[in-house]
Amino acid sequence: MQSGIVESGYGSDPVGLVSGFLFEPGQPLREIDSTGAAAWLHQHGNAAPTTARHDQPFLWLHFNLSHSACERWMKGQLGLPEDFFEALRQGSHSTRIERQDDALLAVVNDVIYNFGVVSTDISTLWAHADHRLLVTARARPLRSVDRLRAAVRRGEPFRSPLDLVVHLLRDQADVLVQIVRETGINVDQIEDQLLSQRLHSNRADLGAMRRGLVRLQRLLAPEPGALFRLLNRPPAWLLEGDLRELRESTEEFSLVLNDLAALVERIKLLQEEIAAKLNEQTNRTLFTLTLVTVLALPINIVAGFFGMNVGGIPLADHPHGFWVLVVLVASFTVLAGRWAFRKQAE
Repeated sequence: MQSGIVESGYGSDPVGLVSGFLFEPGQPLREIDSTGAAAWLHQHGNAAPTTARHDQPFLWLHFNLSHSACERWMKGQLGLPEDFFEALRQGSHSTRIERQDDALLAVVNDVIYNFGVVSTDISTLWAHADHRLLVTARARPLRSVDRLRAAVRRGEPFRSPLDLVVHLLRDQADVLVQIVRETGINVDQIEDQLLSQRLHSNRADLGAMRRGLVRLQRLLAPEPGALFRLLNRPPAWLLEGDLRELRESTEEFSLVLNDLAALVERIKLLQEEIAAKLNEQTNRTLFTLTLVTVLALPINIVAGFFGMNVGGIPLADHPHGFWVLVVLVASFTVLAGRWAFRKQAE
């Protein structure tokens, strides 16, 4: 089996295997290539154990789906169910972990959140786990997988393939906690500016925040029905400790998603408050323009009548005609102003 130990660089395996690890109880961790992995799987068969065992060796193989030979090799050498490849073809991105016969299918997302431009970049990882094998596949590199690989190489203990998946889920929850915390700080600043009447932020920023968080909420919330069925009817090979950690990680995830939903609601209320203030300012401006128009109306009417170049204009020869017109225009202006203010009060 020594020929299966990886000595070459990152992602150089001819079938798109980015990294492979062999976990054997009581033995040091071994990195393994595609040839060694195929030989090990052939040697250990595919019969599922009837009870959970703590001394069960297993593989973790991580693939790059961009490699042309990747999917063909997985179909020919790993004996994965068709449901896994169907999930790859469909491009399903919603986080979930569900039971399929005696195996597990998981979809985990890795989030890159840019707080400067309020955007999200999400990469998806598809995973198949059974008693002897964890297969993960991605189209783009994921930081969560890099962190998991670093933890494995540091010598952190992992009991089973599901233990590795739980580590990925917890990484995803940690990233989401950071996103909620940073976005919450930005929302607090905008809220303080609104309360102090110093709001300079564009409503588009809040809208972008809300859209990004709703997208995260939709993609990262695990499907509760599939998870509930898995926890109540787990495969026989799952350890009790793995189920307990999976239950705890999903509970932590649910708390984070509740915080995310509350933050989305805060942003919505803040948008409504800003819209109400802008509407109030608009109404005030319109009233001012209406008042100016109403007050200028008598002057315009009188000036229009007496400015016509025709004969017989009243008061044209009256010695006090100008002052009569001034009193007339002032009276109409006062009446128009009182009417406008009365309408505004109503």
